Amino acid sequence: MKSLALQVAATNPAGVIAVLVCGLLIAGALVWSVRFGLKTRRREPGPPGRHEQPTLPESGPVHETRQMREPNEVPRASDGGERLTPHDLHASGSKRSENQNRRRWNSDSDRQ
Repeated sequence: MKSLALQVAATNPAGVIAVLVCGLLIAGALVWSVRFGLKTRRREPGPPGRHEQPTLPESGPVHETRQMREPNEVPRASDGGERLTPHDLHASGSKRSENQNRRRWNSDSDRQ
């Protein structure tokens, strides 16, 4: 028994030609897209050179700093007074703590 594709090809040669033309069009589109991508890539700047890399400052590497922070209290509006506006609030939600010693957990108390 012949396969369906052979039967279609034997009865209708125009169908085979149409499939071949579509295959050639798809192959041509793929070749064109690869050539277009290569051409686009050639126009892009290359990776930065060794002399274009960032350098350390003369003072040496920058290290992280640790600070103990405490929350800024939100000012309260007086009774019957004007409401608070964004200008009345602090710029940051926390401030540097006076005590810079790290709190340690103690089983006898919450803070030490």
